[in-house]
Amino acid sequence: MNQHLLFLQRFMKSPKNVGSVVPSSRFLAKKMVKQVDWNNIKAVAELGAGTGPITRYIQSNVNRDANVFLFEMDHVMRKKLRLNYPEFSSHANATHLENTINQKNIIYLDCIFSGLPFFNFERELRDTLVDQIVKSLKPGGMFIAFQYSLQMKKQLSEHFIIEDIKYVPLNVPPAFVYVCRKK
Repeated sequence: MNQHLLFLQRFMKSPKNVGSVVPSSRFLAKKMVKQVDWNNIKAVAELGAGTGPITRYIQSNVNRDANVFLFEMDHVMRKKLRLNYPEFSSHANATHLENTINQKNIIYLDCIFSGLPFFNFERELRDTLVDQIVKSLKPGGMFIAFQYSLQMKKQLSEHFIIEDIKYVPLNVPPAFVYVCRKK
């Protein structure tokens, strides 16, 4: 099934969790992954991997010996990720991020990418996810997330140094990429 059709279908089933009617554009995916010095990445996670448009660029940049964790709640999209990226570890629930990486003997991640639609979530879930990201990321580690608004700026600035916010107009809808470093 075409990834755009699959994404639309999954959005119709659960719009709060999917967050958009189409997958992220290659412009957005490239903007996110180029923020990272890939030579120093040994462990990375992608939250809300969807059908894998960002995952594809992670795959083409990451060192072969690095640990890559993909998180996607939607079981149909997660199954597709496992099929397309068998070398990566796929999981359902990013609220268990810290425990998941610890089970693989990883204490901290060097970088976390996120396509999660944070502002669609209840405050408690949003807080839990941010807490898991903070606990799982090494000091000075990168957190790179895209959002469709600037509503997360205040909450993220409590835990991270926001180094930059990049606007990506060539995405549906246009997006903001938060480039953050753990304090």
